[in-house]
Amino acid sequence: MELTVGTVLEGKVKSIASFGAFISLPENKTGMVHISEVSNTYVSDIRQHLTEGQDVKVMVIGTDNGKINLSIKRLEPKPQRSSSRPAASRRESASPQRPPRAAMVTPPAAPKTADQVFEEKLKQFMSESDSKISSIRQYSEHRTRSRRR
Repeated sequence: MELTVGTVLEGKVKSIASFGAFISLPENKTGMVHISEVSNTYVSDIRQHLTEGQDVKVMVIGTDNGKINLSIKRLEPKPQRSSSRPAASRRESASPQRPPRAAMVTPPAAPKTADQVFEEKLKQFMSESDSKISSIRQYSEHRTRSRRR
């Protein structure tokens, strides 16, 4: 049996480590479920979610140098984001109808002519040049003042 990404398999938890769990797969293969792939919620202790000998359904999320990476959480439905406020109060405090985001986008500026582009580049060059010259002057003045005669 060829293990490809996205394949769903049944396995048994072989052993548990602090970073994940090793799962026995068909054909005497072993894969690992990283602690971040156990549940859709934060997992601080993997032993609260899995026990050795437990049958689990896993999805293959990668194979690398003979190692099989598995996930349990990708087979679970994604949790809905909940708000701390009840739905009724959310409706009352909602802002007035806003236009869709597409309507709020400002139109692009008119293309610049070659002269305008040149002028901008020239201004940028002059300001950088002035800055460099002033720092060189400060450095050289400092050196001439600190020299002993």
